[in-house]
Amino acid sequence: MTDKLEQGEQAVSEGLNTISKLGQALIKENRSARRWKNFRRILFWLVMLAIFVLPYFAENKISSIGIASAKPHAAVITMEGLVMPGGEIDADGMVESLQSAFSAIQSKGIILQINSPGGSPVQAERIYNEIIRLRAEYPDKKVVAVIEDIGASAAYYIASAADEIVASKASLVGSIGVIINGFGAVDAMEKLGIERRLITAGDNKAMLDPFLPKDEAQEAFMQRVVNQIHIQFIDAVKQGRGERLSNRADIFSGLVWNGEEAKALGLVDHIGSMGYTMREILKIEDQVDYTPQADWLDTFSKQLGASTGAALDRLMLKQGLSIQ
Repeated sequence: MTDKLEQGEQAVSEGLNTISKLGQALIKENRSARRWKNFRRILFWLVMLAIFVLPYFAENKISSIGIASAKPHAAVITMEGLVMPGGEIDADGMVESLQSAFSAIQSKGIILQINSPGGSPVQAERIYNEIIRLRAEYPDKKVVAVIEDIGASAAYYIASAADEIVASKASLVGSIGVIINGFGAVDAMEKLGIERRLITAGDNKAMLDPFLPKDEAQEAFMQRVVNQIHIQFIDAVKQGRGERLSNRADIFSGLVWNGEEAKALGLVDHIGSMGYTMREILKIEDQVDYTPQADWLDTFSKQLGASTGAALDRLMLKQGLSIQ
């Protein structure tokens, strides 16, 4: 009797173990099915993105530099913001766009749409020199700078490289000058009991430090530097504008004028707008934007790749897989 009970208990135990294993296998199979279902969904959307979304970005990227346009057009390059490396008006991007605009077979003229208070003279000089070079290489393509609200300082430096300059009556134009600004806080530090601790190698390494007393020799040196840059600026404007410039002594003093006054001084050729430039100067109807664009295709691809990779990693880790 005891043996039969033990055999029965053993049979029940084995049955329960079998049921448990079957249940675990079923659960594992269901989980695996859900994972592969998720994987198939991810794969499906990747295919859809590749078919419909990526070509859209690619087309926009191409058309943004004018390659997709088969019609005769004006090539428009917008320069809005500060002239500075890595900024809205950066020489690297602008030079590339200028080269694309000039070399495009169907571009019949170039419009520089400017709305900038200025910035780096180095960046402005690079853009200016490239415009001058391309004008010589493509003499049949007129360059017109259209100043919107403001075209001052380094922005006017760039505009002066154009064949003609257009501005509205109320546009602010000019500011042909150079500035290095700072402040002095020596007296304030003394009143607050703050001690300046500075270690340098080189007598002039801390030149113009706002927490040190003024040094007349250093200030005179920097004044000479600023004057030299100013002369370079003036020479560039004279080269670009030629005999159209007025002989007024204050034209290079850093003053800024409205569009009408700027025209009287020879800083501007026409009072008008983008529409006026298209109709009356370039005499063309269509325009294509050649402004440097963020590389949306590369950015999107990187973001897509990162998010997809993370999703696949999580999926493979759940299945006990990993890539080292």
